[in-house]
Amino acid sequence: MGLRSSWEAHVLPRIMDRSLRDPITHPWREFACGQAHGEVLELGFAAGLNLRFYPAAVHRVLAIEPADLAWALAERRIDRARSARPALEVARIGLDGARVDLPDRSVDAVVSTWTMCSIPDLTSALAEVRRLLRPGGELRFAEHGLSPDADVARRQRRYQRWWTPVAGGCHLTRDFPALLDAAGFDVDIAHREYAMPGNLSRPWSWMLRGTATPR
Repeated sequence: MGLRSSWEAHVLPRIMDRSLRDPITHPWREFACGQAHGEVLELGFAAGLNLRFYPAAVHRVLAIEPADLAWALAERRIDRARSARPALEVARIGLDGARVDLPDRSVDAVVSTWTMCSIPDLTSALAEVRRLLRPGGELRFAEHGLSPDADVARRQRRYQRWWTPVAGGCHLTRDFPALLDAAGFDVDIAHREYAMPGNLSRPWSWMLRGTATPR
């Protein structure tokens, strides 16, 4: 295993678990998860930090998580969620290339919290989301992306070269409203802001949450 692969497999999941526990993330997770129902596909389940925010209306969470360490870190949260709600099922599912191993129109919602920034082929992933959503279903997301401030956006593009390799493929410069629109979704941005104080944090802290429904 190369240095980068070892970093992403054994170190980065622990860093992400700790850094994304911050209470600043809670309103964003509450939005993405709190109105979901039925059968949910979660992109980038990581260490299960979203589980506490799913309402009783969710009876099954299908988790896409490629990192074995992240899944191991999620076990205690899964056990806790199942203890509180015995009817809740949490299952890890795999990918066949860029294709999710599920039939067409098989989920009621797709949830992504700070995951679409790091999907290598986001166009293919969004096509899969369209394929998997049942009629009336939606993609619910909280992400960080390209700032509308020209100076911050220049900094994001400058930092991108070194940031992506150390951050598990994360991109600072994705314009999610435009990307979702181009992929055939109607996009409703509920809220956007710099979620952390200070000018130095701005390249990483321009966040937006919303929903996307297939046209």
